[in-house]
Amino acid sequence: MAQSNELGDFLRARRGRLRPEQVGLPGTVGRRRTPGLRREELAALAGLSVDYYIRLEQGRERNPSPAVVRALATALRLDRDETAHLHALTHHAAGRRPSPPQASPTAPPTAIALLDRLRPWPALVLARNGDVLAANPEGLALYAGLDQWPAGERNTLRYVFTHPAARSVLGDWSGTAATSVANLRHRTAIDPDAPDLCAIRDELTAASEEFRLLWNRHDVRPRRSGAKTFHHPAVGDLVLSHQSWHLDDSSVRLSLYQPEPEHQDQLRLLALSLAPSRSPDDGGHRTLGPITP
Repeated sequence: MAQSNELGDFLRARRGRLRPEQVGLPGTVGRRRTPGLRREELAALAGLSVDYYIRLEQGRERNPSPAVVRALATALRLDRDETAHLHALTHHAAGRRPSPPQASPTAPPTAIALLDRLRPWPALVLARNGDVLAANPEGLALYAGLDQWPAGERNTLRYVFTHPAARSVLGDWSGTAATSVANLRHRTAIDPDAPDLCAIRDELTAASEEFRLLWNRHDVRPRRSGAKTFHHPAVGDLVLSHQSWHLDDSSVRLSLYQPEPEHQDQLRLLALSLAPSRSPDDGGHRTLGPITP
């Protein structure tokens, strides 16, 4: 099996998005055969020999010094997240960061109890690969149709790219898709051989052309807070403020959705639309607990 060359692939993708005029080089007349900067142009900007840079892209040089990495980040106009990603890739390429084995993620009992207290605000406990480990009823209902899948198959990344309702439910499907893939690439760079991350990446690469195109762009961005719009079939439009907090370690997070003031009523309607399952033991109140396949 061919050796992975994530470092070279990332350098090539970032080089391809830069135009000569963006970095102070004279533009060329007519059509350039190479999209973005040529290898020799980037090597000159970074103060490297062309031969050395070519070996980096081809994966024949796998241990660039910190000074070289900084020079490449500057030449490629990388932002903070992309620079951190480049450092992670070089550490992995040089074998300096072997990945420790990861135990299967679980939802902490304190987080499960918190899910119930947060109602009617939708909340989910998610693994780093998007697996839904636990959710309150509103959190599960927010992703309309997700509850139709078996518990062990509920995954927000899988929902975005393969669920038939996702494009109509998610107000900005394209933005959500791009952000989800950029976050997965960020997570994968930190732990590139992790089975949970590789499995969802490989599954969606085979299942979705949109995922393949976004993955091949090599965009990287950790997940951050922000507003999200849902076109929910039961209650109409919902504009929610989304925030995430890591729990215990970085592999599990609590994802919380809070309504904007003008959408409080729709969120109450969502909560009222959920018919709780009653039993003599639970008094009619249900919170979705840990999910196991």
